[in-house]
Amino acid sequence: MKKINIGLIGFGNIGSGVIKILRNKKSFLTKKTGLNINIKKICDQDIISKRNVGVDKRLLTRDPKEILEDPQIDILVELIGGIHPAKEFISEALKNGKNVVTANKALLALHGQELFTEAIDKGKNIYFEASVGAGIPIIKSLREGLVANKFKSILGIVNGTSNYILSSMSKNGRTFNEALKEAKKKGFAEKNPALDIEGMDSAHKLILLTYLCFGRLVNMKDVFVEGISRISLADVDYAKELGFEIKLLAIAQKEGEDLEVRVHPTLIPKSHLLASVDGIFNAIYVESDLAGDLLFYGPGAGQLSAASAVVSDIVELTQDIKAGLFRPMMNIVRDKTVKRLRKIDESFSRYYIRFTALDKPGVLARISGILAKFCISIASVTQKEKNRTEFVPIVMLIHEAKEKDLRAALSMIDRLDAIKEKSVAIRMEEV
Repeated sequence: MKKINIGLIGFGNIGSGVIKILRNKKSFLTKKTGLNINIKKICDQDIISKRNVGVDKRLLTRDPKEILEDPQIDILVELIGGIHPAKEFISEALKNGKNVVTANKALLALHGQELFTEAIDKGKNIYFEASVGAGIPIIKSLREGLVANKFKSILGIVNGTSNYILSSMSKNGRTFNEALKEAKKKGFAEKNPALDIEGMDSAHKLILLTYLCFGRLVNMKDVFVEGISRISLADVDYAKELGFEIKLLAIAQKEGEDLEVRVHPTLIPKSHLLASVDGIFNAIYVESDLAGDLLFYGPGAGQLSAASAVVSDIVELTQDIKAGLFRPMMNIVRDKTVKRLRKIDESFSRYYIRFTALDKPGVLARISGILAKFCISIASVTQKEKNRTEFVPIVMLIHEAKEKDLRAALSMIDRLDAIKEKSVAIRMEEV
């Protein structure tokens, strides 16, 4: 029986899960693959702390060269995250004739083109199923299961931290800060959750999904990113009254010859499946020409969920190694009907807007007048009951408007003496 040797760099939460699966399911995987998948070396800076899986101490090292330069190791599994030294480790592994499995979405979003090209030049592959949606098999589905399809759009709830916070606000009446504190306590948010709540983690994942769907590995600067930190409990409650839920959506959408790539809070009708995705769960909604509309759903975090995706990549690579095949995973076909990336200023959307305005006659007329000046039409308006302060919230839904015009109008409105604080505008997605 052929032995395939694995070298793991990064023995943290997911790395421990990978080792646990490869050990506990060894017999099961051997029967399925006809191969002996062998853990040859595990590298981490910390090889002393206890993990929830026991390993022979002789497998442990602090020196990555023991994996990268070992000619007997067939597959590098990189799970340290970050850009450096992960990029250098992957590049070195490819140069030394190793295939790579990684969950590093930030690295691939920023340097994927370089690494994918290097992999193809060396006749090797980089697999990254765990980089988006943890155990949800979205990468494999897009590149294999839907290989004959062309795509109109992909919309995803792809960050468990942000979705947990918004769900807690909606279901339990928590404020943003209360929901964030709760997420940290339960281990669903990092000590510094900025990458999650400001949308950067979702943007990294969206770049990879866009590449798979449209054949364009867009630059980070071409992705519009807006997080959820300005969403208040009042906005969540008002949205619910209007029949919507607020979700942080990652969107790649084709409109004619234009492609929009954006991440931002979005009002979704309660009737849509994405609106019911709660907690740390992720969901990716795909519009395709042959298979139709599809929804991929599952836990977006968790040790074994992510580790399951890593093991899936390992097993797929072992089959190619066994057969002596090289199937370039990233042989992506560019959608030539896409001519340009549309900037956010040029996009059109319906909007929810909340103003905090002085409660006196004429204020609403002044706001409406400024919107009309920019040809922005109001669909509905509600002035909430007066509270103990002299300022009240005014909630508007507006018909489709150009982003550039809306931002110009809001900038002018926010400068009015009757407006207490910067207005909140949230896009509404027609799904």
